[in-house]
Amino acid sequence: MTTLTVTARGQVTFRKKVLEHLGIKPGERIALDLLPDGRGVIRAARPTGTIEDFIGFLAGKTKKVATIEEINEAAADGWAGRIKMGKK
Repeated sequence: MTTLTVTARGQVTFRKKVLEHLGIKPGERIALDLLPDGRGVIRAARPTGTIEDFIGFLAGKTKKVATIEEINEAAADGWAGRIKMGKK
């Protein structure tokens, strides 16, 4: 079990191994779900989106025309958190 010390300002610092275990990197957010019995559940706060957020995201940013296969692959990689750099 890992214990944390609360400062006078109500702040805590998580140990590096805890953040690594949660998959949280500097600058990312932590979600805390408060449970009715006084406990809390901490997890990495991952951004969520809808298909409406995705549609039109790149409109007007390139002149390249992609095939449906390329679009499907890019969408799958993006939703899975994999980033591929395009060839020029």
